[in-house]
Amino acid sequence: MSVLAVAEVKDGQLKKVSRELVAAGRKVADQVVALLIDGSDDHAKELFSAGADIVVKNSCGEYSPEGYANIAAAVAQAKGAKAVFVPHSVRGKDFGGRIAVALNAALVADVVEVSGSADELTLKKPVYSGKAYANIKAAAPVVVSIRPNSQEIAAYSGPETIEASDAAAGDVKAALSNVEAAGGSKVQLTDASIIVSGGRGIKGPENWPILQELVDTLGDAALGASRAAVDAGWISHANQVGQTGKTVSPNCYIACGISGAIQHLAGMGSSKVIVAINKDAEAPIFKVSTYGMVDDLFEAVPALTAEFKKVLS
Repeated sequence: MSVLAVAEVKDGQLKKVSRELVAAGRKVADQVVALLIDGSDDHAKELFSAGADIVVKNSCGEYSPEGYANIAAAVAQAKGAKAVFVPHSVRGKDFGGRIAVALNAALVADVVEVSGSADELTLKKPVYSGKAYANIKAAAPVVVSIRPNSQEIAAYSGPETIEASDAAAGDVKAALSNVEAAGGSKVQLTDASIIVSGGRGIKGPENWPILQELVDTLGDAALGASRAAVDAGWISHANQVGQTGKTVSPNCYIACGISGAIQHLAGMGSSKVIVAINKDAEAPIFKVSTYGMVDDLFEAVPALTAEFKKVLS
């Protein structure tokens, strides 16, 4: 029984979630096939190290959700895949549903845990804005979108077979023509292992450098924000975490001057460790935090940055 993991390459880099898909497939299938569209042999090696037995390479040229779906569906059928795993990313959400339609399969989105077997998966996903989890049994065929940073990746050594596929993109009616990228952190918010977020408590846009210095010190980190900070015009919506922003699952989420409204918690509640810094000891964020600091962020954050510089330098 096999699982097909559809890898994602962006700006010449294999996104970490691609390896997470392979690792998740390793838990439930005898064979994991990774589909690599417009990727390199180096990307294939990364997929092998995470648990792929076979990497199928294909070329689509310009990104198209229809093209990706047509190629993925054809490869899934050719390999007899019982399940198809896709990233719960902008692109994955774009083509995942189309793959399900092409395969006449069920679709389960935003999954954080995978178990069972490829014939019948048990899938765990957040519901009700992250206030609860649903455990879903899905019989094959099924398409599953997996939330980034939700899966452990273990080193794997096994057969490394690269195959070429001539599956066609088909009759594509819509294709990506250009991307207008917003400025910001080098690490994408949804990919970051650590997120430092600011809310109304930062008092104004002139104070973001305090948080950005901590982000830069920590390395694999990104700058986030609450809706209050975004609505005030202090930072771009691209940085917003929450129900009307991005949903993230970092290893560590540092909330600075964020009260913890339910809409914000919906976007970051699945973080492994939550650190809250707020002057208000009654702030709701402390109810979900792993560690809490009742302190002025303008004193606490620079102190944290200084200590991390000592440790990480």
